[in-house]
Amino acid sequence: MSRAATKTAGNALLLAAVALVGLNLRPFITGIGPLAADIGTQTGLALQGMALLTLVPMLLMGVFAFAGPALQAKVGARRSIVAALAVLSLASILRLFVTTGWQMVGTAALLGLGAAIVQAVFPGVIKQHFPRHVGVVTGLYSAMLMGGGALGAQAAPLIAAAAGDWHIGLAWMALPALLALWLVARSLPEQTGQRARTSITTLLLRRPRTWLLMACFGLVNGGYSTVVAWLAPYYQDLGWTAATSGSLLAVMAVCQAAAALLLPVLAGNGTDRRPWLWLTLAMQAAGFLALVLRPEAAPLLWMALLGAGLGGCFALSMIVALDHLPDPAQAGALSALMQGGGFLIAALPPWIVAVLHDLTGSFIAGWLLHLGCVAVVTALYWRVSPKSYGAAFNPAVLAPAGTAAAAT
Repeated sequence: MSRAATKTAGNALLLAAVALVGLNLRPFITGIGPLAADIGTQTGLALQGMALLTLVPMLLMGVFAFAGPALQAKVGARRSIVAALAVLSLASILRLFVTTGWQMVGTAALLGLGAAIVQAVFPGVIKQHFPRHVGVVTGLYSAMLMGGGALGAQAAPLIAAAAGDWHIGLAWMALPALLALWLVARSLPEQTGQRARTSITTLLLRRPRTWLLMACFGLVNGGYSTVVAWLAPYYQDLGWTAATSGSLLAVMAVCQAAAALLLPVLAGNGTDRRPWLWLTLAMQAAGFLALVLRPEAAPLLWMALLGAGLGGCFALSMIVALDHLPDPAQAGALSALMQGGGFLIAALPPWIVAVLHDLTGSFIAGWLLHLGCVAVVTALYWRVSPKSYGAAFNPAVLAPAGTAAAAT
């Protein structure tokens, strides 16, 4: 086989790894909502306790995202991702043996840790190995991430019903994680060349643009974390079954995946992506407003709007962060920090909505809360013009990672 053919085969295998890794980062979150009643009954978790099953993984995704640049520098992307996928597999298997609420929260913490490490390191991997196709490959990764959410929401209640045990409805997720581990070990090369200096994190945190990107990412993904936690219980309160409410989550996640794959392509390469971001925010606003006013009028349409808005915004936000800096290590570090602060913000809304539900007896206050968040993000993105990218980080972090300019 020629060198060109070998490289093409290697890239195809690596693309398959990108897709399968993304698939594993959300099922353990979206699978909880449809099974919430059974989990709560058997483990004793009340509404606010159930919120911890989303809050804890999101918090860990935030905290450990800040360690992404250091992990890539000291451990390497390949070994970090392999270890994280092993943790995801182990934690899913452990859910077979859960009997108490705190054991359930403990497995959620392990799953969040594994997902956090992958999410912190993976954007830099994409930029390094697919420098000419960052938007498309990031779209694929985001689409599979959202598709994994659809898989978890739909498969968890069906497998649980077939097995007669909600534990199995969650533990099956170890299988795709093990497959992803094998594929990454086969396809992702060891890190070569200069390694990113960990000082880049400090430099980036001194820049207001980093904090703006964190806020936007966090407020949008707070909407996602609330929806996956409470959409199914919201419709179950309206008389829907676990399977049918899980189907709504699956529809939403499929539309997330489609938008995450399509919108980065439509948004083009190196152009102003804000009009597309505003389109996704408008779709989110329409979806949340529909949940407030007419939740049962056209639920599939509402889920399609909400899913497309959330998925498209997620993918475009990742690309915008990577667009800011040309160096893969620095761009990956910025993406990791955006996710770190963002997921810390996104961890709180499911618990806040649970508190609002206890106070008002309804989830409607939560949907209104996220309408307000959409309005805030819409205003913040006015500042994220491509013309501002250089000024946002110039001059300290524009030199290649590891140079004297980056270290000053």
